[in-house]
Amino acid sequence: MSPIAFSPRRPAGPALAFLLLVPAGACAQSVGPVFENGQAQVVPAFADTATWIREDLWVETEFDSDGDGRLDRVHTSVVRPGPTADGLQVPVVYASSPYYSGTGTTDSQYFWNVEHDPGAVPPVRNAMPSVQPRENRPTISNAEVGTWVPRGFAVVHSEAPGTGMSQGCVTIGGPVESLAPKAVIDWLNGRAAGYTTPDGDERVTADWSTGRVGMTGTSFNGTIPVAAATTGVEGLEAIIPIAPNTSYYRYYRSNGLVRSPGGYLGEDVDVLYDFVNSGALERRAYCDATYRDGEMAAGQDRVTGDYNAFWAGRDLWNELNGIRAATLFAHGLNDWNVMPEHSLHIFQRLKERGVPTQVYLHQGGHGGGPTLEMRNRWFTRYLYGVENGVENDPRAFVVREGATRDQPTAYADFPNPDAAAVTLRPTAGGSVRGGLAPGDGGTGQESFTDNVSFDGAALAAAPESPNRLLYATAPLVEAVHLSGTPRVRLRVASSAAAANLSVWLVSLPWVEGGDTNANLINRGWADPANRNDVSSSAPLSPGEFVDLEFDLQPDDQIIPAGQRIGLMVFSSDREFTLWATPGTELTLDLQGAALELPVVGGADTLGRALGGGD
Repeated sequence: MSPIAFSPRRPAGPALAFLLLVPAGACAQSVGPVFENGQAQVVPAFADTATWIREDLWVETEFDSDGDGRLDRVHTSVVRPGPTADGLQVPVVYASSPYYSGTGTTDSQYFWNVEHDPGAVPPVRNAMPSVQPRENRPTISNAEVGTWVPRGFAVVHSEAPGTGMSQGCVTIGGPVESLAPKAVIDWLNGRAAGYTTPDGDERVTADWSTGRVGMTGTSFNGTIPVAAATTGVEGLEAIIPIAPNTSYYRYYRSNGLVRSPGGYLGEDVDVLYDFVNSGALERRAYCDATYRDGEMAAGQDRVTGDYNAFWAGRDLWNELNGIRAATLFAHGLNDWNVMPEHSLHIFQRLKERGVPTQVYLHQGGHGGGPTLEMRNRWFTRYLYGVENGVENDPRAFVVREGATRDQPTAYADFPNPDAAAVTLRPTAGGSVRGGLAPGDGGTGQESFTDNVSFDGAALAAAPESPNRLLYATAPLVEAVHLSGTPRVRLRVASSAAAANLSVWLVSLPWVEGGDTNANLINRGWADPANRNDVSSSAPLSPGEFVDLEFDLQPDDQIIPAGQRIGLMVFSSDREFTLWATPGTELTLDLQGAALELPVVGGADTLGRALGGGD
C-alpha cells in the first residue's frame, strides 16, 4: 500500500525540495518549514521560545472507565510554534504516559514475594503506599519539545487515564489505553471535543493542526503509540515506539511460567497498577475495586501462569490488523526488562501486511532510541509528506558490538536474509561441560538439582555443578554471526509436580565478575506443566518425561573467534523466576534435546567456524 495513503483532515500541501508551501489562507506568511537532505531543519521563527504557544485542555473520550456516568476526559497539553497563531498549520509529534504526575515506590516489600514453589498459592502482597495526586499544568512534559517545535512540528502530551489530571481509571493494558490517545488524535482532526476544564463546556479546537500525527515514547510510553495504532485511527501516520511492552502476558510470564521482568523481581500487573495510580483520590476506591481487586485479582493467576482471557485482553499481538501507521521500532538486544520479542514480533507482522516499517537494534539494555536523523527522516516523510526515500532505506539498522549508537550498520532486513537455522545437539557430560555440535547428538539421561541459591552467572562460570547442565561447542576458529530467534527442544522429567525450567545461551569461557551481557547470548523460560498448550497446564507425574519446544529471544550478535557457544539448562532463575524450595531433581533426555541457531551463512559457515576441533 502507499506509505502516505491516509488523508489528513487538513492537507499539509505540496512539498518542494527545501521549503514546504504553507496551507491555503496563510500565503501571506513568509515563514514555513525547511527541509534539507530529507529532514526538517531548525527554523529561527519556530525556535524562538518566547513565541511558543502553550495550551492546556481536556479531551473527551468515548468511554467511562471510572463509573461516574460521564465520558472520561484526558488531560492534554500543546506546545506549538508561534507562527501557528497566524494561520500556519503544522503536524504533531505526540507522546502519552502514565508517569507524568509521579509514581509509586519500587521497594521490593510491595512486590509479590517470590520465595515459594511454582504451582503454590503465593503469600498476600503488601499494599503499596498511595501515589499522591499533584497538579501538572500548563505543560505536562517538555519531552520532545526542544527537538520538534523548532523544526516546525507541534508537540502534544497527554496523561494516561487514571493518572495525574486525567479522568478515568488505570487499567494496565485495557482498551482505554488504546482509546484515550485515539481521542486526542481525533481532537487534532476535529472529530472529538476538547475543553478548557475537566468538567466545563468551553471548547478548545486544534485549527492549527494539519491532522497528521506521529507518536513516540519509551517503555510504557512506547506501548501507548502501538496501542493507539491498533485502533486504525485516521490521522496517526507514523509511530516510533522504543522498547514498547506489547504483550503483558509476555512481560510477566514465559511459556506458562510465572516470570518477573528483569530488574523487578516480583512485579506483576497489579504492582504496576499501584505504581502509576496517581489520579483523583475520590475515584480510587471504585477503580481499585473494579480493576486491581477485580479484573486483575481474578485474572492474573500467579498459580498456574496460564494464558487466559484476562491476558488476551492485554495483548496487542491480538490487535495488529488495525495498524496502518508507518512504524520505526527501536529495541536493545540485551533488554531483559521489556524483551526484544515485544518489538520484533510486530515488526515481522507489519512487514507481512505491507505496512512501512523499520527497526533499529542496539547491543544495550532497556531504552535507547534511533538516531535523530532516523527519527527526523521518519516524521518528515510521513507527517510532512516530503519524498525523502525513507521507505526505500534498508529495513534493519543494528549497532554492532563496540560501535556507538549513532553508528548503526544497515542490513537489508531482520533477521539477516543470509541467516539459516542450524541444529546443534548435546552430548554427555553436562554437569561439567558436555558437547554441542551438529549431528545426531548423545544418548542417555543427565540430571541436575534445583538450587536457587546460585544465580545463572555463577552456574555458567562454575567448572562443575550439580545444579545445571552445560553443553558447549568447540572453540570457534571464526566469528559466528547470529541473527534471528534461537529455539530449543527439551525432553525433561521432574521429581516434583511443578518446576521452573530456565535456559541460557552463553559465550564461554565465562568471565567472572565481568559484564553479564559480554557472556550472555540469550535466555528463555518455560513451565513443563504447560507442555501441550500455554493456556492449559497439568501437574507433572514424577519421573515422567514431557517434551517442550520454545523460542528464546530474537537477537543479532557476533560471537567472536576463540569462544564456545554454550547451552545451559537449569531450574530456578534467581533473577526472574519463583524461588522454589531447593531439591527438585530434573532429568534431561539427550535424545530429545536440540538447539536451533539462526546462523548467518548457515550450516557451512558454522561448520567452518567449528573446524578447529575440540
